Amino acid sequence: MGSMGGSKHLKALAAPAFWPILRKEYKWAVKPSPGPHPIDRCIPLLIIVRNMLKYAKTSREARKLIAEGQFKVDGVVRRNYKYPVGLMDVVEVVTTGEVFRVLPVPTKYMDLIKVPKEESSFKLCRIEDKTVVKGGHIQLNLHDGRNYLIKVSDPRNPVEDVYDTLGTLKISVPKQQLLDYVPLKEGVIAIVTWGRNVGRVGRIVSIQRGFKRVKSIVTLEDRNGVKFQTSLNYVFPIGIESPLIYLPGGAW
Repeated sequence: MGSMGGSKHLKALAAPAFWPILRKEYKWAVKPSPGPHPIDRCIPLLIIVRNMLKYAKTSREARKLIAEGQFKVDGVVRRNYKYPVGLMDVVEVVTTGEVFRVLPVPTKYMDLIKVPKEESSFKLCRIEDKTVVKGGHIQLNLHDGRNYLIKVSDPRNPVEDVYDTLGTLKISVPKQQLLDYVPLKEGVIAIVTWGRNVGRVGRIVSIQRGFKRVKSIVTLEDRNGVKFQTSLNYVFPIGIESPLIYLPGGAW
């Protein structure tokens, strides 16, 4: 009888294109563990340590550093070298105090951007869906697998429910306290997370609603006054008057 479930291995040629690995020199790559991000939108912690941060030359060295608890993801020490690190996650090097955030950048999907130390205490999460749970409370389903519960005093009149899908929550990590909220509407600043304009930052000019998110078109304007369009599904609000997070030079 054959094995049940998916494969535990991943060939280098089949790995996502934005992984900085040598595909023709090595046959196998690290397959991320099931976690907060899908396999095509994350980077295993080992590849971050070895290939991106250059703290190790081999996978054995990287696995040893990770097992020693040298790296935090969203304020929590992660010892699993296959742990999936994805969009807006905060990676902190314990010994040096360096802090990096995973952000979309032009011409490639995701990269590590060094950010100030004070940004290690929070992250941005986009609201993907909303559900009503027992007691009439509102549960917000976030893009990184988290669920945030909004307590409602009167289910028949949920005045506390001011959060819409595709808006962004600023939450503290690892305690997950709500710090701020950025709705998806005209005038807010957003970053594009996928597609041809990945990594571009602009202020939302208009939102043309179509059938489902993929058919809805958002027009943005960058700081140079150049307008561009992308799918509503790729828009990630990051601020109202100014971005809530540090962005690489020239982005905004």
